Amino acid sequence: MDSSGPAGPVRRRGAVVVVAHPGDERRKAADPRFLVIRRSAKVIAPRRLCFPGGGIEPGESPEQAARREFFEEVGGTVRNLRRVWQNVTPWQVRLDWFRAELASPPESLRFDPAEVEEILWITLAGLLAAPDKLDSNAPFLKKMIAGEIG
Repeated sequence: MDSSGPAGPVRRRGAVVVVAHPGDERRKAADPRFLVIRRSAKVIAPRRLCFPGGGIEPGESPEQAARREFFEEVGGTVRNLRRVWQNVTPWQVRLDWFRAELASPPESLRFDPAEVEEILWITLAGLLAAPDKLDSNAPFLKKMIAGEIG
């Protein structure tokens, strides 16, 4: 695991869930689409594109937080959750990045409008090129595209 990031004390912890579209995984698509959310205008970093995720609550493991945040934000469940990377953002947030498979059908996903404005399926390169992406996703995206993270 890469723990790259700025030096200094970690102030918060978070978990991020990265899920490829099940149809793309089944067909072994060369450039799969991933579930991305556009954050609500009412939250920190409003209207930014990012993977589902959020803060780890006291007494909660990163895996538990990943599952909870995914359900809270998009109303879905995941399986085969595995940690693939860790980093610390410039804001001293330690993130645990998880790959997972969607356990619910894509058409059943329903976002929470208090946290999420829309759900999108987008390629990694498409998200990296998006001017409205959450900047803290860029290091992960670059490593995924380069094949350094599976």
